[in-house]
Amino acid sequence: MRARFSLPLAFGAGAFSVFGHAPFELFPAAFVALAALAALLARADGAKRGFLLGWLWGLGAFLAGVSWLYVALHRYGGMPAPLAGLAIVLFSGYLALFPALAGALFVRLRPACGVLAPAALFAGLWLLGEWLRGWLLTGFPWLAVGYTQLPPSPLAGYFPVLGVYGVGGLVALCAAVLAFLPWRRLTNAGPALAVLLAVGVAGAALGRVAWTAPAGEPLRVALLQTNIEQGLKWQPERLLDWLRTNLRLLEENPAELVVLPETTLPLLAEQLPEGYLDLFGERMRAAGGDVVFGVFTRDAGGNIFNAALSAGRSPVQSYAKRHLVPFGEYSPPLFGWFYRLADIPMSDQTRGPAAQPPLRLGAQRVAINICYEDLFGAELLHALPEATLLLNLSNLAWYGDSFAQPQHLQIARARALETGRPMLRATNTGMTAVVLPDGSVQAVLPAFREGALHAEVRGHQGLTPYARWADWPALALGALGVLFAACRRRAPHAGKCQ
Repeated sequence: MRARFSLPLAFGAGAFSVFGHAPFELFPAAFVALAALAALLARADGAKRGFLLGWLWGLGAFLAGVSWLYVALHRYGGMPAPLAGLAIVLFSGYLALFPALAGALFVRLRPACGVLAPAALFAGLWLLGEWLRGWLLTGFPWLAVGYTQLPPSPLAGYFPVLGVYGVGGLVALCAAVLAFLPWRRLTNAGPALAVLLAVGVAGAALGRVAWTAPAGEPLRVALLQTNIEQGLKWQPERLLDWLRTNLRLLEENPAELVVLPETTLPLLAEQLPEGYLDLFGERMRAAGGDVVFGVFTRDAGGNIFNAALSAGRSPVQSYAKRHLVPFGEYSPPLFGWFYRLADIPMSDQTRGPAAQPPLRLGAQRVAINICYEDLFGAELLHALPEATLLLNLSNLAWYGDSFAQPQHLQIARARALETGRPMLRATNTGMTAVVLPDGSVQAVLPAFREGALHAEVRGHQGLTPYARWADWPALALGALGVLFAACRRRAPHAGKCQ
C-alpha cells in the first residue's frame, strides 16, 4: 500500500467505525475499521508515523461520532458557529491522542513477525488506551469500541465478565489477527485461526449464562417523556407551562414507580411554588407508588446539585449527580474564558457524594444515575448487590435530533449487561426505554414526542463477574497482551517466527 494513501485511509477507517455504533449498529464495522488501522500500522516505518496514523483514525471516528456536541455549543449554548466548529475539531483532536499513542507504541514495540504476538500487542494497547481515555481528566469514554458488540454480536457474552473495555480489547485482538494473517498460506495460521474461533465460541457460550436472577414481584413503571424544547426550557415566562406539564403527565400515568427526566423542573427545588411538591407526593400516595424526578437542589453552603428527588408512599429520598460534565456543569481550571463565549444555564454545579445508597422505593432498591454518568460503568457498581434496578434520568435535548440519543441508549444496554440489572431510562426528548438484563430493549418511546412508557419489570439480584471485579481483569489482560508481545520480541528465536 503506497504511503500517500495510508493517511486518508486511516481517517476514513476511523469515520467508518461509527457504523458499528447506534443508530446503525452494524457490529462487523468495528472489526473492519480496526483491522484497517492494524494493517496500516504494520507497514508504518516509525513511531511518529504510527502516531499520525492512530491520530487520524481517532480524528475520523470522533468527528463523525460526536459532532452532535456542536448543537449544544452553538444552537443552545450561544457560541458563534466558527468557534463551536473549532471547539469540536479541537476536542476530537484531543480524543484522537489516545489511539495515536496506541499506534506509536505498537510500531515501536511490535515483534518482527508472526500473528498472535503483534495482535496481542495491538489489542492490549488499544484496551489500555480506551480505559485511559475514560479516566484521564475525568474521562470521556463515549464511542468505546466495545459498545458496538451488543447482541447479536457473539462477543456480547463478555460484557458481564470483562465490561466494555474488555470487549473492545477482544474486538481489537480479532481485528488484528485478521489484518496480520498470512492469507496466501493459511496452512501456517492454525493457532491464530484457533484463537478467533475460541473467542467467538466462548462469547456465544457466555451469552447463555444467567449471572443474576429475578427477585420479587413485577413492578409497574411509567417512564415519562416531557419533550420540552431546550431553547424554551429556561424561559421564565414558560416556567408555569413546564410545571403544569409535569404535573399533568404524573396525574395521567399512575404506576408503582413513575419517573420524570433529568432537570424536568428547571429551577431549584426551593424556588418551586409553595405546595407544588406536596401535590407530587399526594398524587403518588393516592396511586400507591413513588415518583422520581429531576430538579436542582442547594445545600446550606450554597452548593448547587443536579439531583433526583423522590415523593410518594416511601420516605422522601434524594440522589445528587457525582460525575459532572466538564464545560457543561462545571468549569475546569483555566477555562473561565469558555463561559464568556457560551451561555449554559446552571453551569456551576457541585459533585454529589461518591457512594450514595440506592433509593428504597417499596420493595425495590433503585440505583440512580443522571445522564452522562452511565458512561462510567465501574462507578455504578458501588450500589451492588443491594440495588435491584438501575435508573437513568437524562436530558439530551441539548443535542437536537442527532446520534446522541441512540448512542446513549446503546450505552445503557451495555450497563444492563455488565450489571445483570434492568436499566430504566426517563428522558426529556429520547430515548425513554426499558432495557432488560440481557441488553435487549423491552420497549422504547419515539424520540421528540411527549409520552409515557408503561411496562412491568422485575428487579434482579446477584453479581456478575464484572460487578465483582470491575475493570481489573480487563486491564490485566491488556497488560498481559503487551507483556506477551514484549517477551516474543526479545526471545532468541523471534527472528524465525512465522
